[in-house]
Amino acid sequence: MSVTTQAPAPAAPATMSRPAAGALRATLLLAQWQLRRQAQFIPLLVVVQVFMAVATVIGYGLLVGNPDPATALFLATGAPTITLITVGLVMTPQMVAQARTEGSLDWMRTLPVPRWAFLAADLTVWTLIALPGMVLGIVAGVLRFHVDLSLAPWLVPGALAVSLVSAAVGYAMASLLPPQVAMLVTQALVFIVLLFSPVSYPSERMPQWLQGVHEWLPIEPMAQLVRSGLAHDTFDMPLRSVVVLVAWGTAAVAGAAAALRHRA
Repeated sequence: MSVTTQAPAPAAPATMSRPAAGALRATLLLAQWQLRRQAQFIPLLVVVQVFMAVATVIGYGLLVGNPDPATALFLATGAPTITLITVGLVMTPQMVAQARTEGSLDWMRTLPVPRWAFLAADLTVWTLIALPGMVLGIVAGVLRFHVDLSLAPWLVPGALAVSLVSAAVGYAMASLLPPQVAMLVTQALVFIVLLFSPVSYPSERMPQWLQGVHEWLPIEPMAQLVRSGLAHDTFDMPLRSVVVLVAWGTAAVAGAAAALRHRA
């Protein structure tokens, strides 16, 4: 009587699991869907960014007249920063609040994909949408103020980081606050970023108490990161600002993810 033994089944390869690969594919598909959904608004968003960048450069130029080289460099590097911040802190929460009001955001949350994939797709879209305005802001600033920039090798990842953090903060604000309140906050942020933030001028010109407030807000670190990337021979990025920026980005992503988990 012969005894036959069955060969053991081969072990599964230790590669990235199928759920992880499926979640990544879902994130890319959601980002593509969001871009196609907003295809008719993207040209308008680009036009608004162009107008904001040029208007900031020309408007500040009219206020200061013929600035000295240091002031001109602040203005030229502040215009692209304002565009990045405004898209993330103003346009992103406005669009998210509108999606919550019309119900499209709740519908997308019912799709069989991880909630973090939905958040990652949205943040990717809004991060990329903000970049054209930054480039145009740089060109407008150089042409208007005739400054010489010294581009740092980490300018592109730094700009992506600023765009991502501002979009994350705006997304978290629109996810945690009622839509009407989020819309009102965005209107106030426009004036805060343009007039009462050390983006296009040094923080030493502000009152002492306002300087202390901006030490804990993400706007000044965002401006410092972009400014040092555009003119690294003149400006630097303090370590404390890096910590503040990372803390705000982490808290914003965590807040937005928590809001997505607790809502249907």
